[in-house]
Amino acid sequence: MTTLMHQERLEAVRAEVLSSGARSVLDLGCGDGDLFICLACEMVLDRLVGIDICAASLDRLRARLAARQVSADRFELRCASMTVGDPALTGFDCAVLVETIEHVDPAHLSQLERAIFGQMQPRTVIITTPNAEFNPLLGVPAHRFRHPDHRFEWPRARFRAWGTRVAARWCYAVRFCDVGGCHPDLGGASQMAVFRRPSDRDDPTSA
Repeated sequence: MTTLMHQERLEAVRAEVLSSGARSVLDLGCGDGDLFICLACEMVLDRLVGIDICAASLDRLRARLAARQVSADRFELRCASMTVGDPALTGFDCAVLVETIEHVDPAHLSQLERAIFGQMQPRTVIITTPNAEFNPLLGVPAHRFRHPDHRFEWPRARFRAWGTRVAARWCYAVRFCDVGGCHPDLGGASQMAVFRRPSDRDDPTSA
């Protein structure tokens, strides 16, 4: 994927995080930390935790943060699986999963769903994943994925059906949008779902 599309995706997610009013953010599957570094520069965030199963990626992210002189008091990095719920990770305002769910075996997606929506229960969840319909424009053959570690790549209808079901099961509202270009027929290079869990303040009858 081009650098421009990657930057558009990061900016789209950053904007959603800020517009949600979040003060605490979980970056699940943070990898080398392109988004994490963007968020670490946002002084409105009081707590930022990155989770990744790859220790080497976290070491690279630590080095990048140190090079930018980001205070270690403002972030935490943990080597862990995002498919395993951790009571210590409950109560966050927002969780982001940027191009990560496609690395999960489809048989384990239900575990990911329970861990995030059932156990961690952040107020807002932002998920991006490749849009398989856009692959021909990137020169990706029909029988291949964009990355050898991808376990699946969904067309928009499949992603929206999954997101709608997850939202209904765990009592979230959800909206979808294209990210990274917008072809009139094929959509964007990525697709994004923004889940939001209603609170009493969202209910006009609760006053």
